[in-house]
Amino acid sequence: MNNKQKILQIHPNDNVLVALQDLAAGEHITFEGKTIVLPGTVAAKHKFTIGELADEQEIFMYGVLVGKTKRALKKGEVITTENIYHAANTFKLGKRKIQWSQPDVSSFTDKVFMGYHRSNGSVGTANYWLVIPLVFCENRNVLVMKEAFEQKLGFKRARSYEPEVDKLISLYRAGASMEEILSADLKATDKDGEQERLFTNVDGIKFLNHDMGCGGTRMDSDALCGLLAGYITHPNVAGATILSLGCQHAQASILKKEIMRRDPNFDKPLYIFEQQKIGSENILLQEALKHTFTGLMTANKQERRPAGLDKLCIGLECGGSDGFSGISANPALGYVSDMLVTMGGSVILAEFPELCGVEQELSDRCVDEKTALRFMELMQTYNAKAEQDGSGFYANPSPGNIRDGLITDAIKSAGAAKKGGSSPVTAVVDYPGLANKPGLNLLCTPGNDVESTTAEVGAGANVVLFTTGLGTPTGNPITPVIKLSTNTKTYERMPDIIDINCGTIIEGEETIEENAARILDYVIEVASGNIIPKAVQLGQDDFIPWRRGVSL
Repeated sequence: MNNKQKILQIHPNDNVLVALQDLAAGEHITFEGKTIVLPGTVAAKHKFTIGELADEQEIFMYGVLVGKTKRALKKGEVITTENIYHAANTFKLGKRKIQWSQPDVSSFTDKVFMGYHRSNGSVGTANYWLVIPLVFCENRNVLVMKEAFEQKLGFKRARSYEPEVDKLISLYRAGASMEEILSADLKATDKDGEQERLFTNVDGIKFLNHDMGCGGTRMDSDALCGLLAGYITHPNVAGATILSLGCQHAQASILKKEIMRRDPNFDKPLYIFEQQKIGSENILLQEALKHTFTGLMTANKQERRPAGLDKLCIGLECGGSDGFSGISANPALGYVSDMLVTMGGSVILAEFPELCGVEQELSDRCVDEKTALRFMELMQTYNAKAEQDGSGFYANPSPGNIRDGLITDAIKSAGAAKKGGSSPVTAVVDYPGLANKPGLNLLCTPGNDVESTTAEVGAGANVVLFTTGLGTPTGNPITPVIKLSTNTKTYERMPDIIDINCGTIIEGEETIEENAARILDYVIEVASGNIIPKAVQLGQDDFIPWRRGVSL
C-alpha cells in the first residue's frame, strides 16, 4: 500500500473497505472506478460498505464470513455493533491443504543466537531460577524469599517510585494543600539504576505466586501442576525451589509426574520443601534460602553459546487489538512465523476464541486428519461450554476492540489468525501441554492476554511476539515478550512499553516482508541477551494460570 492510500480491501471477495485514515462525511471515495459518497464519518481502522446491503445480508472480510446485517445498510455506511452482528461459517473435516510457498530465508540461514544449552537439547534465551508455591497458602513465604533475595543479589529491575513518595511526604510535612500536591511535578528519578548482579550468568530469580492449588476442581490443580512443570522444564530455567504446604490438591508427587512426562531425563536442580513436614516456618525459609543460593551457584556456571535459529520457539500473541492488527502487525508476524518454520523452528498460535470463523482454513492446513479432528473437537467443546455458561466466542471482543474497529469476534479472529502465517499445522495441543514441535503448533488457550501468554511459555515458547493496537504492558517472568505496535500513534504515545513499530506498513514505508525481517533480527538480538525488551525492563512478570472454566 502506498503512503497516500486512504482505504483498503483486504480480500477481493470482501464487501466492506477498511479506512486507513479518518474519513469525513460527504467525502468521495473512488474504488474500482466507482465513487462512494460517505453518508457519515468513518474513523480510521473502521469499515464501511462498498455497496448497499439488505437486512440479514452476509458481510465478508479477509474473504470469510464475519457478520450479518441487522437492517439494510446504505452504500458507504460504517458498520457498528448497532447494525451488524457476529456470524461465522460452519466447518467440517475437509481435504488436506498443506502445500505452501516458503519464504526466502537466505539472509538468515547462517545466523545464530547466543543461548543457554540444556542437557535435553533445548536452548534457552535466558537463564532464570524459579521459586514457586504449589498452593496459594505459601504465597507469603514466597514473597519473604523475594524480599530477601531480589535486591541483595542485584536482580531487582523495575524502577522504584519511592523518591516520588518521599517528595509527597515532604510536601505534606511542609503544609502543602491537596491542590498543591496534585499539581506538584514529580519528575521521574531513576536512583536505582542497574544493580551489579552477584551471579552474572543468571538473569534473575522469578517468584510465581498464584491463587490456585487447592479449593478448586481436581482438574484445575492437575492442570496447574502441568503448567508449573512446563516452566520448570523450560529451556529458560536453570532450576527451581518449590514450597508446598502439604495437604493441598496440587501434590508434589503430581508435579514430579508432570515433569517426567515433559522431560524423562530431567536433571536440573529441584528443591521441594513441605511446610507441614518441616514444621517451623523459620526452618522452612532458612532451608529454602540455602538451597536456592547453592542452586544459583550451579546455574551461574551456564554460559551463552551459539545456537541455530531452529532452536527458537516463538509464541504468537495479541492483546489490545485494533482495526489495523489484521493488516499490519499480525501479517508481519505471520511472515516471521513462515520464515522460522522454513528454518526448522517452532511457532505457537493460541487464543482459540480468536480463531472463530477460520476453523475451516486451519483444520484444512493440519498435516493429517487426526490433527484436524483434534483441532475441531477442541474448538467445538470450548465454544459449547462457553455457550452453556451464557457467553460464547461471539462475546470475546472487548470495548476497546470494538471502539477501534473490531466489531465482531469473527472480524477479530480473521485478523488474529494472520499471526500463524501459511505453513501447515504440525500439532494441536490442549492446555497445559508442550507445543514445541517444529512447525506451526495450535495451543488451546483463552483469548485473555496474560492467561494465554502464561500458557504459551509453559508450552515451550522461549520468545513471545505480542502485537497490540491500543497498547498493553503484558510480560512474562521467564520468557522475553517483545511488544509490536500495529500503528505509529500507539508506538509514539507508549514508548515505555512498545518495542517495534509495525505502523510503517500502514503508512507505506515498509512492506510486510521488510518489517518481518526487521522483527526477526530483533528477536535474534533479544534471544542473545543483547537487547532487553521493554516488558523485561519494567519487571512485567505477569503469570496467571488458566482455570478450565470459561475465560474468553
